[in-house]
Amino acid sequence: MGINVTFADDDEMVRAAVAGDAAAFEVLLAPLLEPAFKLAALLLHDHAEAEDAVQEAAVRAWRRITQLRGDRGRLRAWFLSIVANQCKSMRRRPWWQVIKVPEVMSQGPSAEDLATRDLDLRRAVERLDRDDQFALFTFFYLDLPLEDAARVMGVPLSSAKSRIYRAVRRLRKDATLEEVLRG
Repeated sequence: MGINVTFADDDEMVRAAVAGDAAAFEVLLAPLLEPAFKLAALLLHDHAEAEDAVQEAAVRAWRRITQLRGDRGRLRAWFLSIVANQCKSMRRRPWWQVIKVPEVMSQGPSAEDLATRDLDLRRAVERLDRDDQFALFTFFYLDLPLEDAARVMGVPLSSAKSRIYRAVRRLRKDATLEEVLRG
C-alpha cells in the first residue's frame, strides 16, 4: 500500500509529522530503518530481536513525535537514540562482536592478509568496554556527525568527543606490533 504525500520541503514534512500526520512520519522514517536495523543487529546479535527492537522504537518514536525539536537532520539522531535505548533494554549479553569487514580489493592485500587484520581488529575491539565500543560504532560505523553521535550515546558533545578519543587510543594501544610497524 503506497501513500502519495507531497510536501514543499523537509521542514514542512517534520511539522506535519509532529502535528500527527502518520503519512509524513512514514516518509520521514523510511530512510532511517536500514541504519536503525544495522544498529540494532550490532547491539543485539540477533536479527529477529533487531527487527523487534526497530519496530518497537518506531512505535515509541511515533508516540513521542511531539518531542522532536528541529529539522529532518535531527530526526536521524533522535530516532537512532530511541533504537539504541530500546536495544539496551533488550540486551542480555555483550553486544559487539561484529565489525564491518573491508571489501577485498583485486590489486590490494591478499585475502589472507585482510582476514588476519580483520581478526586482529575484532579482537582489539572485543577487549574494549561497551561504552568504548558504542562510541566507536556510532561515530565511525554509522558515520554520524559528532553532534548526532553524542545524541545517540545520550551524552553531552564534550563527553562524546572524550569517549571517542579515549576509545581510539585504547584501540591503538591494543594494536598488534605488525599494525604499528605498518602504520
